[in-house]
Amino acid sequence: MQRHLPPAAPAASPPANDGRPGSGVPAKGADAQMRVLRGLAPYIWPADRPDLQVTVVASLVLMLIAKVVTVAMPFTFKWATDALVAAAGGQVPAAQTSQWLIGAPLLAIVLYGITRIAMTLLVQVREGMFAKVAMHAVRKLALNTFVHMHALSLRFHLERKTGGLTRILERGRTGIENISRMTLMTFLPTLVEFALVIGVCTFALDWRYAVTVLAMIVLYLWFTIKATDWRITIRRTMNESDSDANTKAIDSLLNYETVKYFGAEKREAQRYDRSMAVYESSSVKSYTSLAILNSGQAVVFTVALTICMVMAGQDVIAGTKTVGQFVMVNALMLQLFIPLNFMGMMYREIKQSLTDIERMMDVLDVKPEVPDRPGATPIDVRGGNIRFDNVRFCYEPSRVILDGLTFEVPAGKMVAIVGPSGAGKSTISRILLRFYDVAGGSVTIDGQDIRNVTQESLRAAMGVVPQDTVLFNDTILYNIRYGRPDATDAEVMEAARLAQIDEFIKRLPEGYSTLVGERGLKLSGGEKQRVAIARTILKSPPILILDEATSALDSHTEKEIQDALDMVSKNRTTLVIAHRLSTIVGADNILVLDGGRLVEQGTHAELMGKDGLYASLWNRQRQAEKAREELAEALAAEGRRITDGRLTAAATDAGR
Repeated sequence: MQRHLPPAAPAASPPANDGRPGSGVPAKGADAQMRVLRGLAPYIWPADRPDLQVTVVASLVLMLIAKVVTVAMPFTFKWATDALVAAAGGQVPAAQTSQWLIGAPLLAIVLYGITRIAMTLLVQVREGMFAKVAMHAVRKLALNTFVHMHALSLRFHLERKTGGLTRILERGRTGIENISRMTLMTFLPTLVEFALVIGVCTFALDWRYAVTVLAMIVLYLWFTIKATDWRITIRRTMNESDSDANTKAIDSLLNYETVKYFGAEKREAQRYDRSMAVYESSSVKSYTSLAILNSGQAVVFTVALTICMVMAGQDVIAGTKTVGQFVMVNALMLQLFIPLNFMGMMYREIKQSLTDIERMMDVLDVKPEVPDRPGATPIDVRGGNIRFDNVRFCYEPSRVILDGLTFEVPAGKMVAIVGPSGAGKSTISRILLRFYDVAGGSVTIDGQDIRNVTQESLRAAMGVVPQDTVLFNDTILYNIRYGRPDATDAEVMEAARLAQIDEFIKRLPEGYSTLVGERGLKLSGGEKQRVAIARTILKSPPILILDEATSALDSHTEKEIQDALDMVSKNRTTLVIAHRLSTIVGADNILVLDGGRLVEQGTHAELMGKDGLYASLWNRQRQAEKAREELAEALAAEGRRITDGRLTAAATDAGR
């Protein structure tokens, strides 16, 4: 009977068709399964690895030999039985056995043992050999999918949950390993064994046994497939609830601080428990359906076994078969039960693996929204002059973000972009980095349209210090060196010194080997920003983008970070997307956006003289800052008043 294996990893929803060219709509049913098998074929039979091709052929040959030995084993059992019957004085028809074994019962028993050992060794050697092929396929397809995920557009990743994508990759890896092993190393050998057993029943026994065994195999497999399909429906609900619970857990733990801010631990626990309640109910149904499946399989097999044993017993009584043949029939049937029992689990796992691999291939079928054009060349940044010429852009057709935007960032100059929320400021940096392509107009660097150059070279020419710096869960050294992986330790430390974080790192117990935690949560906002600045200094790009790099920091930290940024931006073309206007007073030019259009531009003094949108934004920020300062002073004064009152009261009590 089948064992209740741990639930297969839930199949995540396939990427939706986003309406862009090349975004695939998943195939269904048999077409989808054939698509997966065709996609897997080059990995199982890799054209660039003749050594692995030889391994596949050798594994198949060993499989055939192992199955022949497996089917021959009941014959050795028969010979040993007949030899023992003869040795005990029983009559064995000469036509039904090998006379040379009749006088050597111990030799027949030893032969039985040898065949069992040979069968086991052949199976294990075959499994060991094929593991190299299977794991190579896992590695190559998983790597291709991982690389492809990085090549997909920002829109693709914004519209999907990262946890879901990693689960697709994880399940796909497991699915490749399962299906490669089960299809070539289990399913195919099982079919061969079925054919050999039916052949043995036909020629070594008679047609009645062959018909009974064939009918049993067909009925057993039919029942198994029907019951397994029913169970898959139950398991799908169970897996979806498991996936939902997993997503909620990841989302909640990533937002650990937010949960604490709002005291929402119970609410998060209830959300998680609702998903787990569905999982619990489906799991109970899964166990119940497994009991029904196992019971049905046992009935079908036992009925067929009993029929064959009854026929063999009648033949022995009639003198047409030996006791050894009676034992052989039993051994053949019991031996056949092992692959038969495995077929149910194998069918389910192959079907689940095909589904998991299909999800992975669905991701591979999604075409990057922003691909390199044919013939794209590396960008040649001579000075770093950036020009937006009548640029039009929208995330959705109904919502225009940039509408005919034209401006220039001269080489080596600092240009700031300001404006109210939703004006399109951050969109400009995403377009410049080619996370998205413009709907109209052009963006050039030193006269080169960025759509005609390779994205790798374009991004290599730019350094970005974002508002929300996210670090890798690794050491400070690794995170700074990410700007230039071939940098020496001395160069990393010099970059940290220039970013004014070297002294802080040296005070840490583990120094540069300190782990920063997931997303850098062990560091403060200012410390993370300094790491990001050090990383950019190490990269030393000709073009620098500061995307609201200090807006989330306190005034004291902001001043320190701003000093570091001013140093980094010297002699570089710098585009500053600013929220706090006080940080861009010294910019060579300030662009004021509103509703995706350029409404004002000039230096700080010029814009204040115009008394327009920039002046309005400036005045509002100054008023807010003044109010904050007054509130801080009032709170400090109140604190001093309370402290003085307590000291006075204490002195009075002491005087008494």
